[in-house]
Amino acid sequence: MPSYLASIEVMLKPLVNDPQGLAVLDSLNNLGFAAARRVRVGKRIEVEVEAPNASNAEVLATEMCERLLANPVIEDFQLELKEINAASES
Repeated sequence: MPSYLASIEVMLKPLVNDPQGLAVLDSLNNLGFAAARRVRVGKRIEVEVEAPNASNAEVLATEMCERLLANPVIEDFQLELKEINAASES
């Protein structure tokens, strides 16, 4: 069965305050990076999924995001799927 790599980016929704982003922005400004104007901090998660096809792998990865990896109240997620090996022939 083929395996797929789901690369998931989770970010706070635009209207949600991002205290970590504000702290990073303040630190960048203090280090002399005056050009930095706005910082949002998120997370990237990679999950290897075994599935019969890309469509099934995407459904599984989306369900993982909706149930655990992202908080739908305050976070949005985007996922990218890439096949990492072909089904082995017997």
